[in-house]
Amino acid sequence: MGLFHPFRDYRRKTLGQQPFPSDWSQIIDRNVPFYQCLHPEEQVRLNHLIRVFIAEKYFEGCGGLSITDEMKVTIAAQACLLLMNMNHDYYEWLVTILVYPASFNFQQEERGTMAGTVTVTHRPVSGLSSNRGTVVLSWPDTAAGARRPGDGMNVAFHEFAHQLDQLNGAMDGTPDLDSTAKYQEWVQVLGSEYKRLQEAVETNRPTLISAYGATKPAEFFAVVTELFFEEPIELQHQHPALYKEFKQYYRQDPAERLRECRLR
Repeated sequence: MGLFHPFRDYRRKTLGQQPFPSDWSQIIDRNVPFYQCLHPEEQVRLNHLIRVFIAEKYFEGCGGLSITDEMKVTIAAQACLLLMNMNHDYYEWLVTILVYPASFNFQQEERGTMAGTVTVTHRPVSGLSSNRGTVVLSWPDTAAGARRPGDGMNVAFHEFAHQLDQLNGAMDGTPDLDSTAKYQEWVQVLGSEYKRLQEAVETNRPTLISAYGATKPAEFFAVVTELFFEEPIELQHQHPALYKEFKQYYRQDPAERLRECRLR
């Protein structure tokens, strides 16, 4: 695979040197309000990431949906915001983004306590992330998440956070970190916050973090990622240690960015 890296790197560099398409800028202005809060140099960096992401990933419409540039750019902008300051290789395990015209049914099998018993359930979902190189998104939910920043819910952030989580081989809520010390701190802080959320859910206490985050550590990481970018000031205020861990991981400070944006 290394033989292809020089060509890949050259293509990525070439894409970065090309003007960002004006119609893509219009899509971002229309669909991605968080873009306006980025500093000019961050916008340039994100534009480059979007160019490469769209060039390297395969988008496929499902259920009769035809893929448009609006879908590609809106999805890519959200996916690439997560990568903006990280050392990364553009979600290297991700190959395909499947896009549905609405929420879709997810079939889940659960084995019972008795040998041979399996319960099959179907539930509507707005997104899925697979360890087989695929992200699945509902276009209406993805567009709504992009257009309504600040409501704490963003299916694209959620599913692409899962992709980052699994880069070290397991989707377990602990992504690839730089050092043993960072792993230890991450496990301590997130383990404590995860337990705190589970206790709040069990006692029906209101929480900033969605109850869905209490189902498993991988969902906790994805749900908190949504909050980190959607409601950063509230997350920093209510969960400062948790915010610090995500700030170090994503190498961004969206709370400070949002404060500055409000003062403009």
